Amino acid sequence: MEAIAALTNANLRPLPDRWRLHRQAELLADARAAEASGLDQYWAWAARRMRWTRPWDTLRQGDLGNFRYYAGGLLNVADNCVDRHAENPTTADRDAVIWEGEPGDVRRLTYRALRVQVARCANGLRALGVDRGDVVAIYLTNLPEAFVAIHACNRIGAIYTVLFAGFAPDAIALRLQASRAKVVVTADAAWRRGRPVPLLTNLRTAKAGIDTVRHTVVVDRTGSAPALGPGETGWDALLSQQNSDCPCVPLEANDPAFLIFTSGTESKPKGVVHSSAGFLIGAWANVQWQIGPEPDDVYWCAADVGWLTFPIQAVIGGLAHGMTLFCYEGALDYPDRLRLLDTAQRHGVTKILVAPTGLRMLRATDDDVVRTHRPSLLRLITAQGEPLDPETAEWTERTLDVPVVNAYGQTETGSTWTYPVHGVDPTKPGSCGTPVPGHAFSVVDDRGQPVPQGVRGNLVLTAPFPTLARTIWNEPERYEATYFSRFPGAYATSDEAVVDSDGQIWVLGRADDVINVAAHRISTMEIEGAAASAPGVAEAAVVGVNDKVRGMMPVAFVTLRQGAKHDVVCADVSAAVERAIGGIARLRQVYVVTALPKTRAGKVMRRLLREAAETEAFRGDLTGLDDPAALEFVLNAVRGH
Repeated sequence: MEAIAALTNANLRPLPDRWRLHRQAELLADARAAEASGLDQYWAWAARRMRWTRPWDTLRQGDLGNFRYYAGGLLNVADNCVDRHAENPTTADRDAVIWEGEPGDVRRLTYRALRVQVARCANGLRALGVDRGDVVAIYLTNLPEAFVAIHACNRIGAIYTVLFAGFAPDAIALRLQASRAKVVVTADAAWRRGRPVPLLTNLRTAKAGIDTVRHTVVVDRTGSAPALGPGETGWDALLSQQNSDCPCVPLEANDPAFLIFTSGTESKPKGVVHSSAGFLIGAWANVQWQIGPEPDDVYWCAADVGWLTFPIQAVIGGLAHGMTLFCYEGALDYPDRLRLLDTAQRHGVTKILVAPTGLRMLRATDDDVVRTHRPSLLRLITAQGEPLDPETAEWTERTLDVPVVNAYGQTETGSTWTYPVHGVDPTKPGSCGTPVPGHAFSVVDDRGQPVPQGVRGNLVLTAPFPTLARTIWNEPERYEATYFSRFPGAYATSDEAVVDSDGQIWVLGRADDVINVAAHRISTMEIEGAAASAPGVAEAAVVGVNDKVRGMMPVAFVTLRQGAKHDVVCADVSAAVERAIGGIARLRQVYVVTALPKTRAGKVMRRLLREAAETEAFRGDLTGLDDPAALEFVLNAVRGH
């Protein structure tokens, strides 16, 4: 369609010399040379960056749906992410984690100190009866204890699962039952938008009647933790009793390291399982190509620990590089939209990963104000989690004077696998670049046949890679049926995409987010991109609603940039959509709202927007919603029409 052509026909832009990373270019050339002998040879190249207890016997066994990498090899994730840096005189006293709470409190952990804490926590888990292969649930917000607890599990071969701190008790209970977690690590509460979120209370409600949970370890986050009951142990009390000597357990490369539950519309969550060596090596590579680590970096992965991006980029991938990671507890726009920039300035942050919604949030602020608050050391913004519209990408690059890397991946892929390599590759604002080393893909029609360039189709991966999920916890048949049955021999992402004439990948969103208007299939990303291009629009979210005549029609929810006029913007948005796509995509309504409902990971909750537009009410699950006030803004807009 015309909208896709307008996106993909943009010029490919080489990086300015001031944004080039010469060491990154040399390393990438080395990696591509290894890949030229086969994708698996690249993964052997990457694996040699890790410390192995015993090298692998076989590089890869099997194929998509049933494969193993580095078979017979032994290593430990905590050894590679913590110990080897704590033992290195150059990095031992480097900050591993700089943390700021929403109220402004700050803590730091060097690699040397992190190793001590991890060892004590590992011994503490063992004292509570956790053995190799047992599951430990980590129900925490972004705290230093999350880093410690995850690597304590890695150290002793326990399997961890991170639970999103915004989950309600019912959602927690489902995941505890599915994982059969033996121990849960949580906090009494967490600060979010100036209010304490009652984590311990939620957990107590959730685990009532679940007999697999034997112990709960409670971090006193607020300084006023309630009295602990039977089976509950204070974090400080547990660790203070433990020895700081705890050898790392060598694990076979394909042993499960952790499981993470996908968020979706299905009633039963899927616990996808990632392997020890595969996830470690893939996360290391992901950070290398997406972030381009430099010795003086302070890297902020502005995501929630319960979103897989955080383990990939921070807890595993970032620490595997020996980087200094900044970690923030609260909302990025509290008490105002400049919190992200001001916090980055305060801690000398050089590189930030944020959901596109976070960038659109900044875009709603006056450009001159954003420039004034630009962090002085900032040299990269990278985005992932949802489609990044070209207008926001270009605005970010222009206003913050940094390159923007737009990356794509999924919980199941265990990493982002297509994006312009930072410091090397040319870019097109809004595209997801080309696959980084070690990955192969295709865009196919519903029969599984490749489509030509410029034609939308189903995005599939055609070769295995180490970070791809190995199974669904206790449901191997569901794994095969969900990901490999529709297109035999390929992994189905369930996303639609198009490849342009320069080989750039444009991910259009979930296949089930396509709106069928009078028998025409239109991606919400196409319409959102057009709506966002209208003058005065800061953010745009488009959903399809039922229509008696046309089957479905799109409606747009928009937030305004400072100084924009309501009626003018509504008219401009409608005109922009028709101009870019045509009358078939005519918006039934444009709603102007003060804020959009989002998850704590920064993703717009389009399901709630659809429900509001169709019923003028919210009756569905509000689990994961960040700011409840956004619901009132939406309902007021809908009812006002």
